[in-house]
Amino acid sequence: MNKRDVVELLLKTGAVELRTEPEQWFTWASGKRAPIYCDNRVLISYPEVRTRIADALAEAIGRGFPEVQVIAGAATGGIPHAAWVAERLELPMVYVRGSAKDHGQGKRVEGRKLAGERVVLLEDLVSFGGSALSAVTALREEGGEVIGVQAIFSYGLAEALRGFEAAGLQLQVLADYETLVESLELDQDTARVLLDWKAG
Repeated sequence: MNKRDVVELLLKTGAVELRTEPEQWFTWASGKRAPIYCDNRVLISYPEVRTRIADALAEAIGRGFPEVQVIAGAATGGIPHAAWVAERLELPMVYVRGSAKDHGQGKRVEGRKLAGERVVLLEDLVSFGGSALSAVTALREEGGEVIGVQAIFSYGLAEALRGFEAAGLQLQVLADYETLVESLELDQDTARVLLDWKAG
């Protein structure tokens, strides 16, 4: 499956919403305003789509990170996809909470203990990369050797790319922002607004 195929699945399921008027743009948790919102949590509700996405993720990880020994899911959107991918690759799985539990064992990484195994972190979406990089730190602190991050979609923002580079991590994605904009078949002015937003 190529990037255009993946984007078509995102559009088919309604995972992507576009607002062209700046006063109606979405506000992200970071405070940044954006004309597009991609909610890949929607994908889990469509059996055929989630199967195709899981197959594509498993293939991409097997090709890009053949030495992987453990699949990790980032809370919350990456967890179900990590489970499906781990099953396909017949590998152990762990998942990373957004923050450590404030009760019980106080764990942030759930699953069996890691002891130097090579781990790939799976994310449903990467924007600024902060949550993925935080999860990577947690996995490393728990004894995992994180060798890369696999995401369904990335906006490709410069801040995220710098963060992954600084962490010495390769980010692989099934689909990206440019492919999404191309697939929307917008008029030239609207497409330029979307591309300028990312560049700015």
